[in-house]
Amino acid sequence: MSEQSCFHCGLIIAKNEEVNFDEKRFCCNGCRTVYEIFSLHDLTSYYDFEKSPGATPQDIQGKYDFLENETILSKVLEFQEGNTAIVSLNIPHIHCSSCIWILENLNKIQSGISISQVNFPEKKVRITFNSDLVSLKTIVYLLSSIGYEPYISLENYETGKNNVDRSLTYRLGVAFFCFGNIMLLSFPEYFEIKEFWLDNYKPFFRVLIFMLSLPSFLYSANGYYVSAYKSIKAGMLNIDIPIALGIIVMFIRSTFDIAMNYGPGFFDSLTGLVFFMLLGKMFQIKTYSFLSFERDFKSYFPIAVTRINPNASEESVPVYDIIKGDRLIIRNQELIPVDGILMSEKAEIDYSFVTGEAVPITKKSGDKVFAGGKQIGKVIEMEVLHSVSQSYLTQLWSNEIFQKNVQQKHKTITDAISRYFTPILLLIALAGFGYWIFIDANTAFNVFTAVLIVACPCALALTAPFTFGNILRILGKQKLYLKNALVIEQLAKVDTIVFDKTGTITTNKKATINYEGSVISAENHILIKNVLRASNHPLSRMLYDFLPENRKIKTDDFQEITGKGIQATVDNKVICIGSSEFVVAPVPERSETEKTSLHIKIDSVYYGRFVFQNQYRDGLEELFLSLSKKYQIKVLSGDNDGERANLEAILPQNTELIFNQKPEQKLEFIRSLQERGQNVMMVGDGLNDAGALAQSNVGISISENVNVFSPACDAILDAAEFSRLYYFLKLSHKSILIIKMSFGLSLLYNIVGLSFAVTGNLLPLVAAIIMPLSTITIVSFVTLMSNYFSNSNLDDCN
Repeated sequence: MSEQSCFHCGLIIAKNEEVNFDEKRFCCNGCRTVYEIFSLHDLTSYYDFEKSPGATPQDIQGKYDFLENETILSKVLEFQEGNTAIVSLNIPHIHCSSCIWILENLNKIQSGISISQVNFPEKKVRITFNSDLVSLKTIVYLLSSIGYEPYISLENYETGKNNVDRSLTYRLGVAFFCFGNIMLLSFPEYFEIKEFWLDNYKPFFRVLIFMLSLPSFLYSANGYYVSAYKSIKAGMLNIDIPIALGIIVMFIRSTFDIAMNYGPGFFDSLTGLVFFMLLGKMFQIKTYSFLSFERDFKSYFPIAVTRINPNASEESVPVYDIIKGDRLIIRNQELIPVDGILMSEKAEIDYSFVTGEAVPITKKSGDKVFAGGKQIGKVIEMEVLHSVSQSYLTQLWSNEIFQKNVQQKHKTITDAISRYFTPILLLIALAGFGYWIFIDANTAFNVFTAVLIVACPCALALTAPFTFGNILRILGKQKLYLKNALVIEQLAKVDTIVFDKTGTITTNKKATINYEGSVISAENHILIKNVLRASNHPLSRMLYDFLPENRKIKTDDFQEITGKGIQATVDNKVICIGSSEFVVAPVPERSETEKTSLHIKIDSVYYGRFVFQNQYRDGLEELFLSLSKKYQIKVLSGDNDGERANLEAILPQNTELIFNQKPEQKLEFIRSLQERGQNVMMVGDGLNDAGALAQSNVGISISENVNVFSPACDAILDAAEFSRLYYFLKLSHKSILIIKMSFGLSLLYNIVGLSFAVTGNLLPLVAAIIMPLSTITIVSFVTLMSNYFSNSNLDDCN
């Protein structure tokens, strides 16, 4: 096998396509060229790290001409000063140690590149180069030529350098400065040193300590005051109220002590408290940002496109500069960024990005093409109808029907806990203060503040976000892509699952098609095939692929009637393809009407029908059997009930089957279940079930290609992982168990801490130091447990 594999990329070498060079075998000239480049620059150690690590380079001539545009260049570059420039490029193909090694040695291949550093987890390479010696376009073409083509999207152009919020960093820095200096100035009073100058200038140092505490109290801790105020204003008691109250009480008490010359106060503890709390928050944000998940249509769009000017010259322009009436060139594998009219004779467009259907759609000159389609094959020309902001795809993402305001409908576990935790904590603090105030005022204030700090519910607040964040990351690796972490909590509450049939439990990749009727001539086969070319219906696409390839004929008066069929004129012949009612076919027997079929009529002569036998997804029977033990299962279909017998044979007896459902009827069916108090998960195949997916508590879109755009759903599941749906549901239940276990651990920590605090044996500063340690403990625990449960077989589901 190794003798037939390409030395560079490892692919099997096809017969008569072997390329020999330097006593090695390659599958194509592209792989041989990459090997030559590495050999020329003494970089063949690339092949020592991994066996056949490379990728075959693709022809991208002209694709990155937009990088010559200064406007775009300024957005893509991270830094540009003089002739020094820095850029971070997303390299999807980075996968092994060889990739890292070669990308960090780019300076040996291309003069002008000084440093290149790889961020393996994010699959990015950060390149510092001399813009006088080498251009970014040259670097991108170099990377593409060695099999590491970067991915540059509209998101890069629109945002350029990420606007990082550094306010927390500044607050932390100020708090650290105040804390450090106050601790230094407080040392003489700690040791009660009796010395003339210290005693003489004690008031001065105390005032200086007070002044140093103000930035920490007023600026660094400001976020806690704002959060507490908003919480009280909204009639809720959130977790920031005890923190803000503890800081304010400590400041007032310390100011009073200094003003009345009772002592130095607790400014060292106050600034230390603020510093350690902000440190814990920084740790939380840094960790959670690594686990976060976000998707937007801009992540998939190109940042520039080639425009044809009136003088017939071509120019690469930013996609946002495109206006109605512009003529564009779309190359192979490029996404169509705007709606327009096809000017070329024909085009093959893959709309899986929009619809989830992986079958390319053939478009002809004059047809409307929508944003989000990917051109496959030769270069096409189109005329722009709408700008990017007005395109069909952008409108879909912005449409309210596709947005679920889960924040308003759904109360999280943390919300429920904090509702009781905060008032109980305040009562304990006040009770401790009330007890100690009659014994020792200093101890009373220490107890009050320490209780508020040590029992700070930060650990409780972190439990759910970190658990869900890690589970979300794990699910993403297993090809279930969730829109946000709240979906996991909603999955755990599901009790009813509704499946769409076509494209969900059936697969369009495998279908048996038989013809029943009179013999159709070769000439008529050509007519039928050409009529089917322009149709988007799944059955039309399957039949189009089933029929033999023939010459293309211009189709006139094409008309597709939703739910009925197609009527078109080709070579002065009228062809009707569709349901028996639409075609007006002879009335068949009852058993025959139940079959999924397309009837054919040409010039008023009925020929027969193509009968489709759907193929169900692998593992469907086992999946439904497992789901039926815990969930109510229902199957909806827009087709007739011709598949009822087959479904009843493979699905559990309690599965409800509903046929002949229109999209609006599916939505109403979901709503009726919810009105009965059921938590419904809808599993569909994209925009065809948009209404039902949006209405359900959890909407999951099944896709043959995960690079889809399905704004109505809460999750996208790779069709290859469909049989593991029960595993994903059980893992969501385990995530709730992890949260409950973490709450118990946090509660145990609080009980121990409070027992020391209320007895006056815990200083506020010590409590502030312990608090971030509890944060680290909780984060470590939930990460370990979520990884453990994701790797276990989850035999028992809570």
